[in-house]
Amino acid sequence: MKVFQTAYVDGKWNDNYDKQKPDIIFCFGNKEVIIGNDIVHDVVSMYPNSIVITASTAGEIHNFTIQDNTVVVTGVEFTKGSKVVAKNVNIEQYKDSYTAGVALGEQANIEGLKLLFIISDGQLVNGGDLVNGLHSVIKQRVPVSGGLAGDGTNFRSTIVGLNNDLRNGNVIAIGFYGDNLHVGVGSKGGWDKFGPMRTITKSEKNVLYEVDGENALDLYVKYLGEYSEQLPASALLFPIAILEDDDKEVVRTILSVDMENKSMTFAGNLPVGSKVRLMKANLDNLAAASADAAISTGFTQDYEDDALALLVSCVGRKLIFGNRIEEELDAARDVVGNKAIITGFYSYGEIAPFSTFMKCELHNQTMTITTLSES
Repeated sequence: MKVFQTAYVDGKWNDNYDKQKPDIIFCFGNKEVIIGNDIVHDVVSMYPNSIVITASTAGEIHNFTIQDNTVVVTGVEFTKGSKVVAKNVNIEQYKDSYTAGVALGEQANIEGLKLLFIISDGQLVNGGDLVNGLHSVIKQRVPVSGGLAGDGTNFRSTIVGLNNDLRNGNVIAIGFYGDNLHVGVGSKGGWDKFGPMRTITKSEKNVLYEVDGENALDLYVKYLGEYSEQLPASALLFPIAILEDDDKEVVRTILSVDMENKSMTFAGNLPVGSKVRLMKANLDNLAAASADAAISTGFTQDYEDDALALLVSCVGRKLIFGNRIEEELDAARDVVGNKAIITGFYSYGEIAPFSTFMKCELHNQTMTITTLSES
């Protein structure tokens, strides 16, 4: 396996890799930079035999650094017989996100599949319904990871592309195959819970109306105090944890606030009857969770040629870390080692199981790491 990276920064490419022959290329970058500079056309033209995957972001991960307003391009060439296949659906073709997930799962060839990596539109797609539909087909036969595209802190629209098909509403499933391919998935949050456990008493899918019979937005405003004036952006600093039936906790973060209806739209579903608690950040714990996620992949440095670590972290974590953001990248790097190539993006939601062969879940405010190597 061979991995190369380049980036489009300040109007120019910082390296020329026209002699490479990648099987798959990941283009993670700022939406306006991708569109305004015809990045996808350039990459597809240079590598017509490669699968080109594009996603807009809330920040780009370029090996040892985290960047904004750039496009990071990472190519992977398999040298030990591994294969990659990508399938695409668009949410506009289906009645809802669940059926889109089912359709995507039905396109996947399970035989020999080592990993399914999902990149989805982050605004038009309900990520919780998407992964539930996908899981109804895939079950727990193969690990599933990935994330939802971002749009900085704008929350207006995101773009996802397979080759030249770059548009809103796309969802891509990338299947990795090969007896010599080693994969791992880990996902951790590291948030601290505060306040009492409460119960959701009124919601509709990912729109929350009432908690313990009280208006949820009023309750949130009370807890946020001075931060309430910056809603919805400030809500990224205070996500909620949902306790599921199997005692597993998933984190949900706010995408938008409707002040007229006094409702809040989250990045994943919040079923009525669910137990929830507010959460807050401790930067040391968030960074430690990044290391824990890397450890959970089971990644070892016993590989030939190159290895790739795909990191998908949440825009909310990026806002909280501020100028300390590279601490969570450094924590992951300490585990995977300096030789591995790291790419990824800051997202509107992360997709991962709690452990490798459990049901895939939509997470928010986590660091999700997927590792690939050949031997």
